[in-house]
Amino acid sequence: MVQRIDVTGADGVRLAAWEFLAPGRGGRAEHPAPGEPERPAVLLLHGLMGRALHWAGTARWLAERHRVVALDQRGHGQSGRPPAGPDAPDAPAAFGREAFVADAEAAVEQLGLAPVTLIGHSMGALTAWQLAARRPDLVEALVICDMRASALGEASQREWEDWFRRWPLPFPTQDAARRWFGEDDPRVDRPDPGRGAFFAEVMHRAEDGWRPLFSRRQMLTARETWVHDAHWEELAQVRCPTLVVRGLDGELGRAEAQEMVRVLPAGRYAEIPDAGHYVHYDQPAAWRAVLEPFLDGVRAAS
Repeated sequence: MVQRIDVTGADGVRLAAWEFLAPGRGGRAEHPAPGEPERPAVLLLHGLMGRALHWAGTARWLAERHRVVALDQRGHGQSGRPPAGPDAPDAPAAFGREAFVADAEAAVEQLGLAPVTLIGHSMGALTAWQLAARRPDLVEALVICDMRASALGEASQREWEDWFRRWPLPFPTQDAARRWFGEDDPRVDRPDPGRGAFFAEVMHRAEDGWRPLFSRRQMLTARETWVHDAHWEELAQVRCPTLVVRGLDGELGRAEAQEMVRVLPAGRYAEIPDAGHYVHYDQPAAWRAVLEPFLDGVRAAS
């Protein structure tokens, strides 16, 4: 069972947070019983173009022993969209790093999650480690999934602009979207079912077919605010236990991932074979197998 809780983010943006309740007797989902100790809290942060419900598979097993909340970040899922475009000169601020980090901070504080374990994928991982660096009092542990600390550069941003223009919108069906992103997209070297499933879940039925829940223009604006910068300095400021996870065929290379672990004062490394960027979709069992021992260690230490 999933319960929606609204959070007020930076500059008043309404954010949708989703709490995954623990399975109870009779298959029902429930909060801890009276007198039962509070479960340690986890906040799940999706990547660019993602949504909170992308974490459903992970959240189900986490909820057995944790309080689990996933956040639809601004401009994503069912959270509010700040204005962007030529009619909104403050758009870069509305989709900048400060706003995303402040939103995550607001979720932790308003929902009483501290000290929280942050688990972030891609852009969500960057948000997670920036929050851990700035507010160590709120964060107990951190998981970084397939996110680079190095700058990607202007060429990368131009490639994304070109890629967005190639999307054959609207898709006639959700399955058509799944096939295109998993098989037909020019950026796909070989069939990638996890990628197809990821994008199918961010499509919604519009009057003329299936379209993304997000604005592609706003996604480019959000990406513009971090793609040109390196983020090593903030990574080095993270003091809590941190697990860096990469898919063998993901976007985070092995050498950079291992350097991130070296820079982190309490860093650990895990690599998942047969997984690309969408690690938790590609290899959910292997993803759990590397996360669970790390989280167990955090619980034991606390």
